Amino acid sequence: MQNLSHDIEKYILDLLEGVEDNFISLRRKELAEMFECVPSQINYVLRSRFTPEQGYLIESRRGEHGYIKILRITCEKTSEKISHINEIIGDEITFKEARKLLAALQSRRMITGRERLLIEVALKHITDSGHDEDTEETAYLLRNMLGGLMGA
Repeated sequence: MQNLSHDIEKYILDLLEGVEDNFISLRRKELAEMFECVPSQINYVLRSRFTPEQGYLIESRRGEHGYIKILRITCEKTSEKISHINEIIGDEITFKEARKLLAALQSRRMITGRERLLIEVALKHITDSGHDEDTEETAYLLRNMLGGLMGA
């Protein structure tokens, strides 16, 4: 199952690389037929690997003339990047969610591996200090550290 998900993801990423306008439209049924899987497998890949945290928006219309539109989020200006990140973080974020976001930012080359590790250590300090449930403090620290790295 994992290899199938990876193959579907790779296919979609390859399609996105070949377009200039940062979006593609696909038919879920045709994609499922191509990979010889059920449409819910396509849904799983979209939900797990094409999220806003990973830099994608999904628009979907079901039915006979249904489609899936996958849009790659591009942030040209520093202020757009910071706004996008702050929107994802919101007012509260768990340590686990923060780590997933940092991994996605690293894979998008918005931060380096070293920066990711430094931020994770700082965030881990909050949970190690007995503030396991302090998602507001985690969000505050994460927003400020990423904003500082990106020049806000």
